Amino acid sequence: MYLRKIEGPRTVMLPDGTVLSHADLPDPDCGRWVASRKAVLVKAVEFGLINKSVALDRYALSEEEFAQWRAAFIADGENGLKATRRISAETRNNLKES
Repeated sequence: MYLRKIEGPRTVMLPDGTVLSHADLPDPDCGRWVASRKAVLVKAVEFGLINKSVALDRYALSEEEFAQWRAAFIADGENGLKATRRISAETRNNLKES
């Protein structure tokens, strides 16, 4: 069995005891970013499986977009990354400003 040389750890242990590996990362060519894929990428960066700059390059993400995903994940977990959840939060904020 041949193991390809990679930078950083091959796996990381998450606080809930699950193991996250490079095989769990989304395909760089994924066409649609669903909440579960966003959550995996945020966890991978947060727990050191993949470097943030590598993730931004590999998935063609902007700093702002990733920062929004990270903030939403920290605030509400995977549910915070759902598009309908973001839209309702934006609507609430707009109503507060009015």
